[in-house]
Amino acid sequence: MLSLDVHRIGVVRRRDDGRSVLELLPAYAEGLDGLEPGRCVQVLFWMHELSRADRRALRVHPRGDTSLMRLGVFSLRSPMRPNPIGVTEANVLEVRGASVVVEGLDALDGSPIIDIKAACR
Repeated sequence: MLSLDVHRIGVVRRRDDGRSVLELLPAYAEGLDGLEPGRCVQVLFWMHELSRADRRALRVHPRGDTSLMRLGVFSLRSPMRPNPIGVTEANVLEVRGASVVVEGLDALDGSPIIDIKAACR
């Protein structure tokens, strides 16, 4: 079986104003070179609060609405996933050292960041 290594590069810190700070580990700060306010990024994060049972569910009700027929998780944006990797586009507001302030991030406080990718310009 193929073994995969995924390393946390930082953590999400939610602020009271609805914005988030991507706090990178110092070893990854250099990777922010060229990232500027006004850019859009995709933030890949580990949905760390999902239970083992949530990770085993392969069919769920869309948006948790039990009046709707269950569908496969790969056809939905459901958080229930075998590998709970979240992906959200966010707008960069500020870059300070190893931290990036963003808005529009759909991740919980404390979510481990596994990657950041440039998105729309």
